[in-house]
Amino acid sequence: MSPDTHVPEVVVPRTVMTRRRAPQSTESRCGAFQVQGGWGGPGAPGVPGAHDGAGAHDGPGVPGAPGGPGAFPDAFPHRFLRSQRWVVAALCGLLLASCERPPMDSQQLGFRGTGTVEINNPRLMQKAAVLHQVPEELPAVSSEGPKASSVYQNVQVLGDLSVAEFTRLMAAITLWVAPEKGCNYCHAGGNFAADDLYTKLVARRMIQMTTHINSTWKAHVAETGVTCYTCHRGQPVPKYLWFEQPAPRQGGAMGWRNAQNTPSPTVGLTSLPYDPYKIYFLDKQPIRVQSGKALPDANDRALRPVETLQHTESNYALMMHFSGSLGVNCTYCHNSQNFASWSGSRPQRVTAWHGIQMVRDLNLSYLEPLRGTYPPEDLGPLGDAPKAFCATCHQGLNKPLGGVSMLKAHPELAAPGPSAARDMVAPAKAGAAPGKDDAAPARDGAVPVKSGSASEPGHGVAPVRSGAAAAGNVSSLLKDG
Repeated sequence: MSPDTHVPEVVVPRTVMTRRRAPQSTESRCGAFQVQGGWGGPGAPGVPGAHDGAGAHDGPGVPGAPGGPGAFPDAFPHRFLRSQRWVVAALCGLLLASCERPPMDSQQLGFRGTGTVEINNPRLMQKAAVLHQVPEELPAVSSEGPKASSVYQNVQVLGDLSVAEFTRLMAAITLWVAPEKGCNYCHAGGNFAADDLYTKLVARRMIQMTTHINSTWKAHVAETGVTCYTCHRGQPVPKYLWFEQPAPRQGGAMGWRNAQNTPSPTVGLTSLPYDPYKIYFLDKQPIRVQSGKALPDANDRALRPVETLQHTESNYALMMHFSGSLGVNCTYCHNSQNFASWSGSRPQRVTAWHGIQMVRDLNLSYLEPLRGTYPPEDLGPLGDAPKAFCATCHQGLNKPLGGVSMLKAHPELAAPGPSAARDMVAPAKAGAAPGKDDAAPARDGAVPVKSGSASEPGHGVAPVRSGAAAAGNVSSLLKDG
């Protein structure tokens, strides 16, 4: 610097230490900035005690390099905070997107203070109503005239119907199951009497299953009943079926997973046991976890901690399936004050109990025995046949198809005809006292022969009505076993 060079005097007031955010220079790059006045007031490049972005606070600057490597990182916290705010805003947006906006419809279903409240989203209910519309009925026909078995060949199930009734039902089944492929989905090459296609063999068995449900399991389907459309909804294969799943990988670095800790869509991508269906809907394992005895004996699972813990998790996974399949919460069936007690539960719990028994019956008597009829590509990963569970019929509603009965227009599906009865598999007796495999009241919350009888001992019997007192409303007592 020459003697003639004039350096302006910089006055730095040390008594007032104020910090303000400095505007960023248009020349700054890569996080560098130029401060128009730092802590020490107006700054000058390279002047001790000044801060312009070229030098650290009260330190020597780097002449000619505004915003260079020695810049005081005053902008970094602000940039970091701004980025953090965007992250927080994005997370809040995702959180709110997973919530349902109000208003909601709240309906009290039981006594006050029991938490028996059903909350529904009216907008989702409207969408569900569109998805569960019932197709138009075909015009009614006469039951008079020759029987189908005397006119057509190889009519094994519906031969007692008149030709007109038989033709109408076949047309309806085509619309319910295979509207795009039509009759050829089950009948090959125009030969309607041949059993060449496996789909015809399966369809015949499904008709028998439908009449079995409507005639035997009224404790669950009541007079509403079911038809092929209840499950198929215009598709050759129902949307909701289940197969047995291979066990998750065990041992090695993964350790022993005990059939869980593998996020599965079956249990909502949680670490619950990956397959809660086989043990309950096929193997008839008892659902009750808690002991119904004051002093459990050696045979009570409540005294086996490892089994009890996993059984509890499987039970919870099954309850998640119930809730999602019916579009309801726990209090649709249970009293939240005491989930195990039948005396305070809603009548829907009785209906659900019969539904569990019905699904077991259908899987064991009708669906799983079809394993040898299906081609290999239609079987599950373990070679088992497709099976039913609650979602197969309900598909998100507490009453399939919104409770609309299609059976009234097709009474021929209400019960098997005389000629078909001899081909029917002996079913489990609906509503009968549970046997050893079905679990008795003290173990599985069994219900009485007739829905509506109540008994508190062992919490094994359902109430006459929601919240019925055990002492005043006992109409029958189901003994253990």
